[in-house]
Amino acid sequence: MPQKILLALSTFPDAEIARRISHDLVSQRFAACANILPAVESIYRWKEKIESGNETLVFFKVGEDRQSAFQDKLRSLHPYDVPEIIFLAVGSGLPEYLRWVSENCRQVP
Repeated sequence: MPQKILLALSTFPDAEIARRISHDLVSQRFAACANILPAVESIYRWKEKIESGNETLVFFKVGEDRQSAFQDKLRSLHPYDVPEIIFLAVGSGLPEYLRWVSENCRQVP
């Protein structure tokens, strides 16, 4: 049975940081792909204050067996004290695409 695929979401302070970290994660096979959405407005509570700001959102495609390693690596690279790292299970999709994701985030011996 093929492994489950996850969609991981994370926000970054700007597109340059998002690109650099995304490139690192894909080149090191923690994720198969990263889609960068350069303009999102975030409103959130931080240290008991309502904050807002522009951020860059990235969707990563990750194999379930790489979830923990991906999270640890992203956290080590991320500039935020508490980065947004959310995983959503992909229920279905084009089988060839899901296989491609799985193959491209495998650890290379």
